[in-house]
Amino acid sequence: MGRKEENIQKATEIMKDINRIRNIGIAAHIDHGKTTLSDNLIAGAGMMSEELAGKQLVLDYDEQEQARGITINAASASMVHEIDGTNYLINLIDTPGHVDFGGDVTRAMRAVDGVILVVDSVEGPMPQTETVIRQALREKVKPILFINKVDRLINELKLGPEDMMKRFVKIITEVNRLIKRYAPDEFKDSWQVKVENGTVVFGSAFNKWAVSTKYIQKSSIGFKEVYQYLQNGDQKTLSKKSPLHKVLLDAVVHHLPSPLEAQKYRVPQIWKGDLNSDVGKAMLNCDPNGPIMMMVTKIIVDEHAGEIAVGRLFSGKLTKGVELYISGMGDKKYKVQQLAMMVGPDRIPIDELWAGNIPAIVGLKDAIAGSTVSSIKDVEPFEPMVHYSEPVVTVAIEAKYTKDLPRLIEVLRTVSKADPSIQVEINQETGEHLISGMGELHLEVTLYRIRNDYKVEVETSDPIVVYRETVAGKGGPFEGKSPNKHNRFYITVEPLEKEVVDAILEGDIAQTDRIKDKKSLVSQLEKLGMDREEAKGVETIHGPNILIDATKGIQYLNETMELVKQAFIEAMDKGPLANEKVYGVKVKLVDAKLHEDSIHRGPAQVIPAVRNAIYGAMVQAGRVLLEPMQKVYVDTPIEESGSVTREFQQRRGVILEMNQEGDVSKIVALVPVPEMFGFASAIRGATSGRVLWSTENAGYQPVPKDLQDEVVRKIRERKGLKPEPYDADYYANL
Repeated sequence: MGRKEENIQKATEIMKDINRIRNIGIAAHIDHGKTTLSDNLIAGAGMMSEELAGKQLVLDYDEQEQARGITINAASASMVHEIDGTNYLINLIDTPGHVDFGGDVTRAMRAVDGVILVVDSVEGPMPQTETVIRQALREKVKPILFINKVDRLINELKLGPEDMMKRFVKIITEVNRLIKRYAPDEFKDSWQVKVENGTVVFGSAFNKWAVSTKYIQKSSIGFKEVYQYLQNGDQKTLSKKSPLHKVLLDAVVHHLPSPLEAQKYRVPQIWKGDLNSDVGKAMLNCDPNGPIMMMVTKIIVDEHAGEIAVGRLFSGKLTKGVELYISGMGDKKYKVQQLAMMVGPDRIPIDELWAGNIPAIVGLKDAIAGSTVSSIKDVEPFEPMVHYSEPVVTVAIEAKYTKDLPRLIEVLRTVSKADPSIQVEINQETGEHLISGMGELHLEVTLYRIRNDYKVEVETSDPIVVYRETVAGKGGPFEGKSPNKHNRFYITVEPLEKEVVDAILEGDIAQTDRIKDKKSLVSQLEKLGMDREEAKGVETIHGPNILIDATKGIQYLNETMELVKQAFIEAMDKGPLANEKVYGVKVKLVDAKLHEDSIHRGPAQVIPAVRNAIYGAMVQAGRVLLEPMQKVYVDTPIEESGSVTREFQQRRGVILEMNQEGDVSKIVALVPVPEMFGFASAIRGATSGRVLWSTENAGYQPVPKDLQDEVVRKIRERKGLKPEPYDADYYANL
């Protein structure tokens, strides 16, 4: 029996002992060395050859990932680690660092209890480092810190021991500042990372060595010895005496929680059901004998097995053949056809899996990332996951050959299941399909998969930017009449309080058309600055927009309210300016006159009346088009900084910061996404390729007034609409 087989056997034995399981993620800024680190951990645990570690990229098994040298999918792997004669099972999820794939990080964090934050010792914490720390702490995932590429400080920067220490202190202080800022109150202090207790590990993932104060007792290798080995260029001996996987996995076992410990504080955060119910108690105690409760965090599409749902099992015991329900799918039952553990690209079939583990299941056909899977029908589902950025770039896609159209529709559904950050709109009438993603790279990768993995030849439009619409001030009351003139609705609109918009986008206030806990929503909105009476009337939250019923004692309104909500949702999905989604608007129904006979106030009467009243009020309030913005971070030699700032100015960019570190200029700019196309080649050309840059999405800002009309006209023409948007009279006379 080889070492890998032996470890698989051990793993299946350990998974019943919850105290010996650790579910962890690895997260960092792009290029800080996460995947090389994952590989070396897996190799060290005997799951692949050590010579190939860092070159084989077990978790970057997708061809595209290897070609581009970046991680796109959050892959998972289980491995066994021994400390003083006791074996532990470590389920590891590697996550992407590129901003375009941030959705994958969010989903991975739901499945794990602890995270190794990787920070490059030369670059220090970067923009995405802050984002991944925020994503982890929001899900109550405990961090430890790995400072990577320490050899570069000596070999490239020629730093002495004192300067190295200064740099480490600076990185640790910055990471702790972020933990303090984003951690839940009860963990702000206890989760701070410290060198002295071993929650900070230093090393080089590529050269396979690491040190921590905890491990010095075993290896007798401290900073003095590390410095000598590095100066002598002997990292091989160092990796034998203080191996990376042992040092880091020891820290994982000692400092990151088991599922039993973590679920006690994580479950109340991610599940809003009754904690005293059987389901609640089973999850809090990670009970294998309780009902099955699993959250799907990823769908992997396998050409042989079909769709594989990977996720975290919070309670119960999974066995092959068991029948389960998927949230939102009603009475339909799904049979577990195959049950497996994941090791990189390999699925290891097993007969049963207990609570606290990360199973891979074949048979849950309708599950998507975010689905709740349970043995109980209509169970309270897990909280939806909050993604920090919305898709901002779209391409229109169509099948090159008509015969491929049905296949393309099927493939697009599969793609959006496997990556919920991709939004797909299928227009059955025109045959045009729109795919929206987080950026140019995200869409390129998705299109590559459609052409190469699914073998569908497609043609695409140039990328289209996703805009939003809002209002400048107050508008209304505006009267909307039903086509039969028997019903009238009076609507006002105004900008929604910024604090409320932020809370909706952050997921602190759920988007819903069924408000369950009115009392707590009212107090939450009041705290954020909304008037108490208004807050009491909230009927629906759709996108960052709110519908309020501000009427008093109107007959038949109760029966009609569902249709009013439907009209509000339709109007928010397609605004009156350019048919783009509406952002940050408070819509109030202030009065209504309704026909007494319900036959005269059906959907065909109420929906157009309310929608036209909302549109008319928005016209009166002053319609504003918003464009998506990106923060762009650039590192370039000082002599090239002029070319960089010129490049930004040509793209309507605003320079936010400019700092010098040694002979490197660090520039941060805010640039509209429509101006970012072609930026990659332009910035390389402007700096003769001497540039490092990254972006993060930065919300929306109004399109400059002098450009708005032209941009609106172009969008409307592209969508086949009349070039000029309609005025208020048009909606009043419908």
